[in-house]
Amino acid sequence: MRRGRTVPSFCSELLDMIEKETVIRIVEEKLVGSVNYLTDVVVKPGNLIVVEMDNDDGVSIDDCAELSRYIEENLDREVEDYELEVGSAGITSSFKVLRQYLKNVGNEVEVMLKSGVKLTGILKTADENGIILTLEKQVKPEGAKRKQIMEEDQSYKFDEIKYTKYVIRFK
Repeated sequence: MRRGRTVPSFCSELLDMIEKETVIRIVEEKLVGSVNYLTDVVVKPGNLIVVEMDNDDGVSIDDCAELSRYIEENLDREVEDYELEVGSAGITSSFKVLRQYLKNVGNEVEVMLKSGVKLTGILKTADENGIILTLEKQVKPEGAKRKQIMEEDQSYKFDEIKYTKYVIRFK
């Protein structure tokens, strides 16, 4: 007679996880018409749900509390227990959605390419295909005694970029 196999406890946690798509649907439903927008949702084992949002002018604590309440109203703790964290994208966080790139056009950013090259420049434009970055280079023109700083635009597709972050400078 064959007996059923028992499922290790870590596997049963994975089987009972709240679906990320469910949380995304709930959040996007709440944020329709809002100045806030979703940047990331992570559902970790044990049903730890982490929701990150952004806003072109900054996310308030009231925005986070309101979204948290809305999510809780639309997920049933009787069916699945969970822990919920709702916050804003930090100023040092890497960009995750196009709107964050658009928000930072004209700002200095750090771009790490998948090839391992790190660039710092001004984000000139961004669209669904990628970005254009204005970089400063020191060039010695023919016949000149000293190098001069020249600007050069370089374009990168999103599939070439590992991450992009806003650069904070203290003067």
